[in-house]
Amino acid sequence: MKVTDLTVSRGGVPVLEELSFVLEPGRALVLRGPNGAGKTTLLRTVAGLQPALAGTVEGAGERIAYAAHADGLKTMLTVTENLHFWAQVFGTKGIPEAVEAFDLLALQDRPAGSLSAGQKRRLGLARLMVTGRPVWVLDEPTVSLDVASVALFADAVRRHLAGGGSALMATHIDLGLEADVLDVGPYKARPRVAVEDEAFL
Repeated sequence: MKVTDLTVSRGGVPVLEELSFVLEPGRALVLRGPNGAGKTTLLRTVAGLQPALAGTVEGAGERIAYAAHADGLKTMLTVTENLHFWAQVFGTKGIPEAVEAFDLLALQDRPAGSLSAGQKRRLGLARLMVTGRPVWVLDEPTVSLDVASVALFADAVRRHLAGGGSALMATHIDLGLEADVLDVGPYKARPRVAVEDEAFL
């Protein structure tokens, strides 16, 4: 995936501008920056959920699996039924592998709505594995996870990278991954100066 001279906005106001990077297969890129710096806006733009003000994103589109704060679960379906649903959406398999990777075996028959916050997050992340998509775009993926579950997630990312996938993520947690880091601070958008209408001068 290649991002070139990207400018992104929140509520119509530019927050990051002229940002460029390349995410190669087998690599992870971690976004850094304070809350409100524009990391979520950048991820949503890269994932195609909102338009960019300027610049281009190449090699993304249908290759991306996006995971944000919402777990994307159907509460009335069981853990296994949720994974089957997403596997059917993306036309893939790999459900047993996803269940094992995120330690969901004992929860397979539980309705998603009855799970704890951490269990829901593990199931939401397990969805990534059944999408079959090579580029994972992740916004604070470890929210609600305990230390053991963070380790499960980190292992899943390592396997994904080892298989030629890539990951772009915003996280404040050190996952122990070999990853590149991009500080979004230097790309903070400059304040726009309003041009006065000469008719009123």
